[in-house]
Amino acid sequence: MDYPGRYWQKLNDGRMQCDVCPRQCKLHDGQRGLCFVRQAEGDQIVLTTYGRSSGFCIDPIEKKPLNHFLPGTPILSFGTAGCNLTCKFCQNWDISKSREFDRLTETASPEMIANAAKANGCRSVAFTYNDPVIFLEYAVDVAQACLELDIRPIAVTAGYVLSEARAEFFQNMDAANVDLKAFSEKFYKKICGGELAAVLETLEYLKHETEVWFELTTLLIPGENDSPQELQAMTEWIVEHLGPDVPLHFSAFHPDWKMRDKANTPHSTLRQARKIALSNGVRYVYLGNVHDKPGSSTYCHQCRELLIGRDWYELSDWNLNEEGHCISCGAECPGFFEKQHGDWGAKRLPVCL
Repeated sequence: MDYPGRYWQKLNDGRMQCDVCPRQCKLHDGQRGLCFVRQAEGDQIVLTTYGRSSGFCIDPIEKKPLNHFLPGTPILSFGTAGCNLTCKFCQNWDISKSREFDRLTETASPEMIANAAKANGCRSVAFTYNDPVIFLEYAVDVAQACLELDIRPIAVTAGYVLSEARAEFFQNMDAANVDLKAFSEKFYKKICGGELAAVLETLEYLKHETEVWFELTTLLIPGENDSPQELQAMTEWIVEHLGPDVPLHFSAFHPDWKMRDKANTPHSTLRQARKIALSNGVRYVYLGNVHDKPGSSTYCHQCRELLIGRDWYELSDWNLNEEGHCISCGAECPGFFEKQHGDWGAKRLPVCL
């Protein structure tokens, strides 16, 4: 259904300008923005996918990925259609690049989603598969319904959003995983159709102006964003501007969407990236989309003892006390932990609301 959008202005030439993301699409009546879901309708912009989803599934929270937020617990995940970036390597392209509303098979009010999460024992709800900033009004309403039931709202986002919309969006989130797709404007412009500077601004905002727990993910693409020089610059920036405690996930690329000519990321590249990040002071660095127990597990930054053992999405060792401190040396492990981790494991369970 069409739902009145926020963050727009009418221009002198009669067009409507969307002010959710840095694209600021300028639309004639009936025209959609690049994201495809925000449309000029008369003297306003509407969200055309409010209450509609491409489906719901219960995942392990580590799949988002979040390793320092309620480890081992189940999370209800869903998305809509469309995206405000044009990443050629998109690995959810069938959803994020969708221009067919018949893909949106599920209809659900915010209250239905919150109640479904509660009924299925989920501790949190993830806005994922496509970027939730483009369905901001729906995401905020769902988040508020979840918070009323003590369900944690979590955003999986590229952080490509303007300041006013960003403030409302994140003040309703408890946690986020932000895709830092590369550390060069050239990559963002050529591969993603966006701007790195806007994403870095979002990251600094999250760190210094909110209480949102967030982690970073970079998908390493051979020959595009995996050079030691770029990884050096990126991880130095992270420590300087965000501090050493923001977890960083390096994920392996596989050929998809419009980058099927690229090879899979070598495991050695991921390990080198992790080594660079650790040497630059990033305390928690993880490897994704590959089987690597040491690269998936959490270690104390002070004494290097194993804190949380992981094998894919299965958790084993748990050496944190009730305050989230290392039981060996007492050093704090930043994040949101409970007395014991969850036991959801690697299960993936589709849900019909």
